[in-house]
Amino acid sequence: AALLPRPARGLTDRLYCGRRVCYEVLGVSRQASKAEIARAYRQLARQYHPDRYRGEPAGGEGAGAQAAHEKFLLIAAAYETLKDEETRKDYDYMLDHPEEYYRHYYHYYSRRLAPKVDVTIVILVTVCAISVFQFFSWWSSYNEAINYLATVPKYRIQATEIARQQGLLNKTKEKGKNRRSKEEIREEEEEIIKDIIKNKIDIKGGYQKPRIYDILLFQILLAPFYWCKYIAWYCWWIYCFTIKGQEYGVEEKLYIIRRYMKMSQSQFDSLEDHQKETFLERQLWIRENYEVYKREQEEELKKKMAMDPRWKRYRRWMKNEGPGRLTFIDD
Repeated sequence: AALLPRPARGLTDRLYCGRRVCYEVLGVSRQASKAEIARAYRQLARQYHPDRYRGEPAGGEGAGAQAAHEKFLLIAAAYETLKDEETRKDYDYMLDHPEEYYRHYYHYYSRRLAPKVDVTIVILVTVCAISVFQFFSWWSSYNEAINYLATVPKYRIQATEIARQQGLLNKTKEKGKNRRSKEEIREEEEEIIKDIIKNKIDIKGGYQKPRIYDILLFQILLAPFYWCKYIAWYCWWIYCFTIKGQEYGVEEKLYIIRRYMKMSQSQFDSLEDHQKETFLERQLWIRENYEVYKREQEEELKKKMAMDPRWKRYRRWMKNEGPGRLTFIDD
């Protein structure tokens, strides 16, 4: 029944000024300008505002205040309808075409429920907030990696030797009036070692040094450039290796191997150099060789798990007791 056509009605109680015409409520014509509409609204608002109304209707002071309040709400609704050009255009269309009932409902509620703030601004602010959080989170991870490497004896000894060769540690030990406490000297030496580790060690993977171009905002802004670059690279790949049949270089071979392993660029970069050399020696860019290598890795993993004491205990527990089995053992 709700889908059946409804009888055409020019004015409804739930749209705009209800059964009243908004122009008649403000006492202006349909050709009135925005200034005339605003002037009429101010006059009526001063007259029927509940705090300023002094009328004495027959029903008593309480009934007069209530009537003034309802009249003021009707005046405000009429002004809200006519002060905006788009809303006024929709209202005039409803007066001229009362039979298009559902269209009027759609335009009325779509404007009332539309967000007051531009969606573009909301998206931009959200992307900027995510980008700022992302950047500082990456900096925190990078500093954690540096602090951890400063505790590893291998890297700490190398960084200390470099600092001594450059004469950085000797500067921390001063005499006379500039002499500092042991705690201050230790903190300064620690910062020097961390700075050398930052400059000498190239951390890759998830703990690498953050770059401004890696955050979400710049990724979105540079997306067209990346797409054009990828399309140009893909056309070059097809032309060189498919059409002309050239042999793969080292970079191309590593790219194919990375695609076979389903690893991201950062994950593949975090691998050791000897692992990449092993990949090249075994010619893993050839699909058949990679399948053999994959099966070998799976078999090796199964052997390690079979020899792992923790895995043996787990299998023994699954065999003897298992999850959900009732036992009377106290522990």
